[in-house]
Amino acid sequence: MTNRKRIAKASILALLTLAGCSGDGPERRAAGTPGLSVADAALAGGMPETALSVTEAILKANPRDAGALARRAEALARMNDPEGAMAAWRQVLAVDSRSPAALLGMGRFALSRGDAVAAEQAFSKLLSVAPEDQAAMNNLGVALDMLGRHAEAQEVYGKLLRLSRDHRAARVNLGLSLSLSGKAGESVAMLRGAASQPGATPRVRQDLALALVLSGNTQEAEKLLRTDLSAPDAAAAVAGYRALAPMKP
Repeated sequence: MTNRKRIAKASILALLTLAGCSGDGPERRAAGTPGLSVADAALAGGMPETALSVTEAILKANPRDAGALARRAEALARMNDPEGAMAAWRQVLAVDSRSPAALLGMGRFALSRGDAVAAEQAFSKLLSVAPEDQAAMNNLGVALDMLGRHAEAQEVYGKLLRLSRDHRAARVNLGLSLSLSGKAGESVAMLRGAASQPGATPRVRQDLALALVLSGNTQEAEKLLRTDLSAPDAAAAVAGYRALAPMKP
């Protein structure tokens, strides 16, 4: 892979919205084992260390408790221990090879490492278990875009939007995918709508700026970026977006 392609691939990962949707953590599993509700509350309250302590106590009594293993992995991920989280997710899959929480976690870890092939495999397996899992669908689309398979990614985003018309991440990702596949005009129209919504984030404006650059409107893109960036940073961003234009599936 050339350096230019590496930069472009990294840019796609940075730009695409990786956020999933509600119900994408281990909490989707029934509580079952006493104490898991405590771990869930700790995770929801931003206390992964507490969740880890609770799950490790459960696992001392039952090392193969899939629910506790899944929550342990989530706690480790939130504590910025991705290697530990990956090992825990593998333990979950050794107990339950179809665990949605583990497959989603492993897929996102792979995606964060730029391993789109492994991510696609994890999300595809999850969707074979839960065909309408919205977090898996959105993230699968991201993996496919990273692989240059934009038409397939757009099909996935489209299916997700048919399930949930207001899924903002999927709509933005679809717009970006259109830009990357040479349909910048359609992308600009779609992303203008997202960027004009109340509470639109800097990320959404950056997404629109990318579409504008790929459609040839660099002046408007740079002006838009200056909403959130200094003039030199905006100019640098525009230059980086231009590097994406030659990418082919």
